[in-house]
Amino acid sequence: MALMDGRDQQHRPVALVTGASRSAGIAASVVLTLAQAGWDVGFTYWTPYDERMPWGADPEAVTQLSSQAVGHGARTAAIEVDLSDPHGAAGIFETVERELGPVSALVLAHCESVNSGLLDTSIESFDRHFAVNTRASWLLIREYAQRFLGAHGTGRIVSLTSDATVGNLPYGASKGALDRITLAAARELAHLGVTANAIDPGPTDTGWMTAEIKDAVLRSTPLGRLGRPQDCANLVAFLCSPGGGWINGQLLHSDGGIS
Repeated sequence: MALMDGRDQQHRPVALVTGASRSAGIAASVVLTLAQAGWDVGFTYWTPYDERMPWGADPEAVTQLSSQAVGHGARTAAIEVDLSDPHGAAGIFETVERELGPVSALVLAHCESVNSGLLDTSIESFDRHFAVNTRASWLLIREYAQRFLGAHGTGRIVSLTSDATVGNLPYGASKGALDRITLAAARELAHLGVTANAIDPGPTDTGWMTAEIKDAVLRSTPLGRLGRPQDCANLVAFLCSPGGGWINGQLLHSDGGIS
């Protein structure tokens, strides 16, 4: 865990963002956008996941992300954690609360994503996708709800989902389950005044696309460009703001019209 101090720390609410291990990722953009919008931000990362993926690890990302957030006046707490561990949620919140204060906004941007289909997905891979994308998200939402102390109407939960299916079965199925959990939270946490929404950002250029995929996405997107991490981060920041407080229980497609 790493802690860095920023400026103008009075009255800054605290957000917890999961999955911010790569500079090119959506979660990193969310951290910086929230920091710029006046939040202190705790974030999780898990380097071993990136090490086994085609894009590889980004060893300087966490330090750089913290430094950039501090430049926006934020305090940060970076927590390395394997979200497939069912016992990790409480420790994450304890660290963020100790270093930054009570969490007002929970942004679930982590994922396990390994391409495979109906016939070639292994049981181990299927279970890991659900452990990370679904079970961990439920446990983090539950921990957040049990600890939430904010004023009615100030709490926020935002999860990042996907409509991937063909050739990406365990990822798409586990994200579909995440949708249901998030939308349930909008009702079940109503007594706390917490909003809960899911965002489907569509294909986003974070370094995973081949040239062929980029061409196909460009042809299919009415606005004629690839999605950028900042596009999703802008919507997350709005949903977390007072101005986004009337949006609740929604699955939002913020994808340039490709859906």
